[in-house]
Amino acid sequence: MKRMMILIAGPVRSGTGGSLARIKENLASLEQAALAVYYTGHTPVIGEWLALPLAHTAGSTRIGDDISEAFLYPVAHRLIGHCDAILRLPGASAGADNDVRIGQSLGLTLFTRIEEIPRLSEA
Repeated sequence: MKRMMILIAGPVRSGTGGSLARIKENLASLEQAALAVYYTGHTPVIGEWLALPLAHTAGSTRIGDDISEAFLYPVAHRLIGHCDAILRLPGASAGADNDVRIGQSLGLTLFTRIEEIPRLSEA
C-alpha cells in the first residue's frame, strides 16, 4: 500500500457560538486525529493549517471574519484535490460534510474512524 495524504475533516466553528476557546478545542481535536493518522504511516493535513496563516497575512483578525471566510473553505477545497482520503471526525459540521461530498465526487476513500486506516509496516 502506498502512503496516503489524508484530510482531517470535522467541526471547527460548528456549535461554538463563535467562542474562540471552543474553536481552539475543536482544532485541538483535529490535531489529535492528525497525530494518530501520522502514526499509521500516512500524511495528515488539516485545511486550517494552510488557510489560517494565509487569512492572517491577508489581514484577518479572527476566525470567521470576512477575510478568513475568503480562505477557509476555498483552501480546503483546493487541498482535497491533492488528497487520497478523508477522515471525517464525529460532530455536526456543514463544512466537513461538504469536504466529504467533494472528496467522494473525486473518488477519495472515506474513513470515519482511525482504526479503519490501514497501517503501513514502516509506520
